[in-house]
Amino acid sequence: MYFPEINWKFDRNEPLYASILILSNQTGVFSYGANQVMSKNIGYLSGRKGLADNLFETLGKVAEEQGTVPKAQMEQLAAQFLIGDANVYGSVTFYDFLRPENQGKKVYVCNGSACLTAGTQEALREKLGEHFDAGEIGEMCCLGRCHENHAFHYAGHNYSGGAIEHIETIKPGKSGQPDYYAVGVHGTPVLTAEFPGLEPYYHLLRDCLKKSPDELLREIKTSGLRGRGGAGFPMGFKLESCKNTPGDVKFLVCNADEGDPGAYSDRYIMEQRPHSLLLGMLLSGYIMGASAGVLYIRGEYPESIEAMEAALAAARQAGYTGENILGSGFSFDFKVIRAQGAYICGEETALLSSLEGQRPEVRVRPPYPTQQGLFNQPTVVNNVETLANVPYVLLHGGAHFAAIGRGKSTGTKLLSLDGHFQQPGIYEVDMGTPLDTVLYALGGGFRRPVKAMHIGGPLGGLVPAHKTAELTVDFESFAQNGFLLGHASVVCIPEDFPLIQYLEHLFAFTAHESCGKCFPCRLGSTRGKEMLQKAQAEDHKIDRMLFNDLVETLELGSLCALGGGLPLPVKNALLFFQEELGGYFR
Repeated sequence: MYFPEINWKFDRNEPLYASILILSNQTGVFSYGANQVMSKNIGYLSGRKGLADNLFETLGKVAEEQGTVPKAQMEQLAAQFLIGDANVYGSVTFYDFLRPENQGKKVYVCNGSACLTAGTQEALREKLGEHFDAGEIGEMCCLGRCHENHAFHYAGHNYSGGAIEHIETIKPGKSGQPDYYAVGVHGTPVLTAEFPGLEPYYHLLRDCLKKSPDELLREIKTSGLRGRGGAGFPMGFKLESCKNTPGDVKFLVCNADEGDPGAYSDRYIMEQRPHSLLLGMLLSGYIMGASAGVLYIRGEYPESIEAMEAALAAARQAGYTGENILGSGFSFDFKVIRAQGAYICGEETALLSSLEGQRPEVRVRPPYPTQQGLFNQPTVVNNVETLANVPYVLLHGGAHFAAIGRGKSTGTKLLSLDGHFQQPGIYEVDMGTPLDTVLYALGGGFRRPVKAMHIGGPLGGLVPAHKTAELTVDFESFAQNGFLLGHASVVCIPEDFPLIQYLEHLFAFTAHESCGKCFPCRLGSTRGKEMLQKAQAEDHKIDRMLFNDLVETLELGSLCALGGGLPLPVKNALLFFQEELGGYFR
């Protein structure tokens, strides 16, 4: 496997700053700037061995064998990678799949938003309790089985729907259960088009390698392709920035840590259209001058990891990866990394810290990843759906792609519909399609009355049922109406589900998943959860002014979209459901 060597060095003053940090830790005084420098130095140290011998991957393998990483092995790895014991300990104790508290867990119940509002998990846990001790049952979020709920994870496989009724045959742990959901298209089939076969599909790679990176970059920029992970940032700008940043080694990282509860569109691509992603990464790597691509896939998606590894093996055998691909002089290879259970790793800078074996804390920008990313080298991070669009753009041309959609929202979008729909599944629609077309014509409407839909993940907008007719599937429509398209996952909230309980769930989710770096997110999410819990459990009225201050502090003071995005659905709920929520506030 081809991977580049990294020449690393410390900036002249950094050892001094690192010494200041050590001294400040000993004296109880915290130096934020020194901490940033130390994090950068750890990136260099972790990058000494590049991707071939990766600290984060090693921690995962040890935990897979032993349930966690024993202290002795933490110290051994710290010495091997020349970083502090505390740094390794901080990483191990952060991730759900590494932390000592989860050692001994055998089965995990999904606690995602879609399973919560479906009301399936309490009975599921009781059924599992007949076969496992209470201490052997843990939780995961989210397994991506939102279309049928009743989701749980056992022995490296995910199960959902009626699988719990066959737990006796599942318990030997020999195989997983394939799941089925509707896949439809309204408009242009970009990501749902049939796969023509390996050689016909990768013929595009042969053609593109005969063109210059600048020529291909112009097509990406003309297409107007924007990030599909939530932010909607133009992909061409990232590729161009990284391409123009000096550096002998550059990385392309695919953010496949699809952690938004209710979303499973990235899982669809990885499991049913994996070569769209691989070819998209190859072409993007060629454009930006990268020689290595990292697939960072969430550990809650074991089937996705298996599918991508199988597709990668087929592409490698056919000569589409590695050194001197197709005799072009372009070398590019892949590394598949299994994430270890942390929603914050969906934030690109936290993901990069994770890959370096550090605690996945959000980084202050600038510098941006395209300037200083993985192992402090120029790096582009894009999500699965964004990269999977690249082959279509370069096959048909940027102008063709730009003609699909509406305004600055070009191309198509995948939407994930949860189990409350008559026809739950993945649907691809042209940007600008009326939302009601997706909900009713494609999804078939609801199985039971629904009062709101949480669209775009836990940080997306909470859309009342009566507002859907005003929305179209594009970034601008959602933003103008006070919502967020985000990942375009749809989690339904039934009429009989208490909205106060759902808001508590969102605060609890944020509190659990916060990286802890900034006070507003770390403390504010916990205080909000406590307020909402107390209002439900006791005869207590929440001070509305205090609650509004808390939400505003989260929104304005958080470093990233986890704390900064939580206020959006909260404010939507307080605006549109005053009658239901008013009794909890004074």
